[in-house]
Amino acid sequence: MVTLSPNNFYHIYNHANGNENLFRSDDNFSFFLKKYAFHISPIADTFAYCLLPNHFHILVQIKDKETLRKTFPKFETLEKLEKGISKQFSNFFSSYTQSYNKIYSRKGSLFIKNFNRKPIDNPTYFTNTIHYIHNNPQHHGFGISSADWPWSSYQSLISDKKTLLKREGTLTLFGSKQQFIQKHQEPIDPSFFIEFSY
Repeated sequence: MVTLSPNNFYHIYNHANGNENLFRSDDNFSFFLKKYAFHISPIADTFAYCLLPNHFHILVQIKDKETLRKTFPKFETLEKLEKGISKQFSNFFSSYTQSYNKIYSRKGSLFIKNFNRKPIDNPTYFTNTIHYIHNNPQHHGFGISSADWPWSSYQSLISDKKTLLKREGTLTLFGSKQQFIQKHQEPIDPSFFIEFSY
């Protein structure tokens, strides 16, 4: 399993167990994002996301060692720090699951046990991954464009409204806001549909 290390970029994604959904209502989507901001914003910067009923995709950069050590002051070694990062994600999934289970009177795990994390090590892969993330609603047959899906980062990235997303860094890697929009009107790199199972 890939280790989440300081400063590195990752495409993180996970799926509901079996045929279940992670989100049954708009309130679920909103609550997930609130929990995400609480648990993950202290340890990672978020560049893009897309939430679909039974799975999600997120592109993050783990924060630097100095920032992380303020969050995890007892974790002095890199190994302990990396465990702390993974634990933060586990706490996030657990917290959301507990609330979801209470609302819907269900028991047990909601997410597939080990969430996926793919390192992103070059600008082209970065922009292609964001394009893929935002295209997920179309890819899964929801019949709605990247621009119109309400539970992705697309609109936040092209707006001027306040956001927790790393908007400027994202748009800079595409070249400009206009190039970002133009890229999202192009077909997805077919290799992404082979690489990711959901």
